[in-house]
Amino acid sequence: MNVEIASTRSLAGNLLPGFTHHQIQTSGARINVAIGGEGPPLLLLHGNPLTHVSWHKIAPDLAREFTVIAPDLRGYGDSSKPDGGSDHSAYSFRAMGQDNFELMDQLGFDRFQVAGHDRGARVAFRMALDRPERVERLAALDIVPTHTVLTNVTLGWGMEAYHWFFMAQKAPFPEDLLSRDLGYYIRYKLNKKNVGLEIFSPEAMAEYVRCTTPEQIHAVCEDYRATVTLDLAMDTEDFGKRKIACPVLVMWGSNSHCGRHFRPLEAWSGWSDDLRGTDIPTGHYPAEHRPDLVYPIFRDFFSGHEPRLEDLA
Repeated sequence: MNVEIASTRSLAGNLLPGFTHHQIQTSGARINVAIGGEGPPLLLLHGNPLTHVSWHKIAPDLAREFTVIAPDLRGYGDSSKPDGGSDHSAYSFRAMGQDNFELMDQLGFDRFQVAGHDRGARVAFRMALDRPERVERLAALDIVPTHTVLTNVTLGWGMEAYHWFFMAQKAPFPEDLLSRDLGYYIRYKLNKKNVGLEIFSPEAMAEYVRCTTPEQIHAVCEDYRATVTLDLAMDTEDFGKRKIACPVLVMWGSNSHCGRHFRPLEAWSGWSDDLRGTDIPTGHYPAEHRPDLVYPIFRDFFSGHEPRLEDLA
């Protein structure tokens, strides 16, 4: 395994007891990853503006039954932040997915299960479409597919998800504005309506603040620039022609922009014939808001059992 020990700056060791931290080089980036547990491999992919630390309330429990692999996506956290290229292709969900295929290759896992939240769920979606022979099961937290989002923009969703279009503006406009006060930005971004910041542990919040740097802001902007161009084009090409082959679980917060402005199961049904899902009483960060709900559903689903979603209705 081609790894190096990660920087000790991170507090993640305290948040993820029993996990080891590594730096793994892929063909396009250096990926920071936490690994723990034993059993079938389970890849956990975080969202924006977070890092792998966002899984800290459920990853140690999952590690009792699975080998849990929790990386920082390229551009985020302590992973490297490569140049996006003139077309931003280095930050497409396909490019991020390739990092994770290569990561799992180096760890010796040919087939694996994957859960993603927010941007991580979009990476997992693309991975499952592109390489169905490798992804055994997919769980997505609080998203509807990108094609649905960008072809059904409403005023309500746009007001809550303003950053999709602001961060996609030509560099360095959004980068310059957001970098004027990084601490204010990250707290504002995480402070979701009717939820607040109390759902985040002080240690996790300290990690998110530490990782909110001008370099990360630029990478995240490249992520969103790729989304409204390359990723949308890929999904438009695939829509109605390809479906995810593995079982799919979707959960969304009833008090999130996803729950308020979309019908998630209807949106996902165009991409999956083996679909189950439910809303849960959370905002946009379910794994940190209600780990007591997310963990048992994940445990059942990734163990091959049908999760008892009716208990949450």
